[in-house]
Amino acid sequence: MTTRLETGSTEVDAVDTADLDTLLNTHFAGRVVRKDLTQRVKEGANVPVYVLEYLLGMYCATDDQEVIDQGLQNVKTILTDNYVRPDEAEKVKSLVRERGSFKVIDRVTVRLNEKQDCYEAAFSNLGIKDAEISAEIVKQHEKLLVGGIWVIATLSYYHEEGQRGSPFGVSQLKPIQMPHMDMEALFEGRRGFTTDQWREVLVRSIGMEPAELDAEVQWHLLARMIPFVENNYNVCELGPRGTGKSHIYKECSPNSILVSGGQTTVANLFYNMSSRRIGLVGMWDLVAFDEVAGISFKDKDGVQIMKDYMASGSFARGREQMEASASMVFIGNINQSVESMVKTSHLLTPFPDAMIDAAFFDRFHAYIPGWEIPKMRPSFFTQRYGFIVDYLAEFFREMRKRSFADAIDQHFRLGDNLNQRDVIAVRKTVSGLLKLLYPHGEYQKEDVRQCLEYALQVRRRVKEQLKKIGGMEFYDVHFSYIDKETLEEHFVSVKEQGGGGLIPEGLGKPGVVHTIGLSDKGMPGVYRIELQVTAGTGKLATSGLWNSTAAKEQVKIAFDYFKANASRISASGKVLDHDFHLHVVELQNTGVLRDLALASLVAFSSGLLGRPTQGQMVVLGDMSLGGSLKRVESLAECLQVAFDAGGKRVTLPMSSAMDIPTIPAELFTKFQTSFYAEPVDAVVKALGVE
Repeated sequence: MTTRLETGSTEVDAVDTADLDTLLNTHFAGRVVRKDLTQRVKEGANVPVYVLEYLLGMYCATDDQEVIDQGLQNVKTILTDNYVRPDEAEKVKSLVRERGSFKVIDRVTVRLNEKQDCYEAAFSNLGIKDAEISAEIVKQHEKLLVGGIWVIATLSYYHEEGQRGSPFGVSQLKPIQMPHMDMEALFEGRRGFTTDQWREVLVRSIGMEPAELDAEVQWHLLARMIPFVENNYNVCELGPRGTGKSHIYKECSPNSILVSGGQTTVANLFYNMSSRRIGLVGMWDLVAFDEVAGISFKDKDGVQIMKDYMASGSFARGREQMEASASMVFIGNINQSVESMVKTSHLLTPFPDAMIDAAFFDRFHAYIPGWEIPKMRPSFFTQRYGFIVDYLAEFFREMRKRSFADAIDQHFRLGDNLNQRDVIAVRKTVSGLLKLLYPHGEYQKEDVRQCLEYALQVRRRVKEQLKKIGGMEFYDVHFSYIDKETLEEHFVSVKEQGGGGLIPEGLGKPGVVHTIGLSDKGMPGVYRIELQVTAGTGKLATSGLWNSTAAKEQVKIAFDYFKANASRISASGKVLDHDFHLHVVELQNTGVLRDLALASLVAFSSGLLGRPTQGQMVVLGDMSLGGSLKRVESLAECLQVAFDAGGKRVTLPMSSAMDIPTIPAELFTKFQTSFYAEPVDAVVKALGVE
């Protein structure tokens, strides 16, 4: 992270909280609410924040304490009288019956009863499943049919003998969301704030206290908001539990839906061919998947359709080509330390196996590092003023109609390592951040630079993982941008680059050899061979070979060749005077190593001679029992893995020299490379002996 990003682009470093409260009440009177009121009311009612703040906005949107106290009392009375608690459902039903009609606050979903040719409303807390509702109301509020919405509904009761349907009916229904949004007033209000102040207003509006959070963390919180303002924006956030990953998607907007991990269907998500209705992506601005590890599709083509949709915003079902603009958010937990994941696998491991596919992940525009956001504590929640969440949600929704994707072009050009997908991702992230921070469209060069550096960083994090999953196809990860004025190129890095440190610096112990080769899954990985030599009679023991017969055969080939050629390797060391125990450690969870013989021979020789391999040496290639050498498969990928793991020297068979043109020059020049002509020559080159 650059210092530029941390300090912000304005001269204001610390924002006076009281000053910010005054500014908000001056420029956005009636549109802001004290967030501690939300917490006070929330504790007693299990309703989303946007429902509570809708009510608080009606009665408490002021800084007059007397009015606030009276308004708070009104809100509590409404919640007491009209919000349906599940355990009081029967009492409320009785009230509807006795009074003939009654107002309730509840989540309502509607389904079409084809047999009766009528719509039926289900109230989640009230437990009514079949209240009659007019087609007119359903047409006005289509979200009732997909996932349901929170409403203030007037229920009526009418019963007569022989009646087939439910006696309950919905006579009036008002969704809990703002009816009108004046964007010009918002733009005018925005001009009264500096960039840092406005960023802190946004952070406060989702309930967090910016004074308690680093600027870097505030940027990550802003990134969580991008899918609300940017159409078809795909983002994932993986991190520890308790960092508030799903809160904003569940509580802070009536336009987003959180799908909890588990089975889902193409019909539910995209298009139901039998009812000819578009699914969640057509009805909501944002579909968030919680607990990604548990996602599974009942349909075999589910992931494929999702890939298609994430790339183009459209998908085909039957004869129809459908389009939608919902953003996709994937949230999940990381159960181990990021350091160990970076070294041994990749940061997208929590996804289910069906989704671990380079083409799928390549469609992610950003990866928010959830581990950089602290676990939520009471002090992180703000007690000060912020926008009513409903107002914030409507502001987000209106901004979806605008685009700032071309903002980069005036001052900057993107570097050569970015391919077309990278460019689209970076443009979308920059556009989203500018919409949030500068909705009025008035920003300077440094403001764009700040957003651009963050955008490059969150996309590069995706690309670094793709490099581990998909190999050389995603080799170009050195993201940069060029300042058009100075023609200076700036490179942007991420903290979690590669698995550096797997191959330690300096000389190792005799008998320890690092090798890189393809696993039985076809993935290149780092393996460490460790050898223990004791006095004995020439016996061999092995461990860590995955119970694989093929791997044991490879070690046996190496040991037999070693015994036959021991005199060429060491004049004084006698193989029959020692016992050998060879153990293989798989450092990146890639699977069974296919080619083990040559590296094992180097390990046996190193152990017998009592001489370690050269510092940060990687042995590549394989051999047969007769000593003939095999070319290194996927040489470029293996060298990339070697570089990421901390390798500085490599030794290769001569037959691999013909593959050197396939290796990018900047990668090949990172190593001291030596070539060997036969197995004993490989031992000489690896150990650095004459």
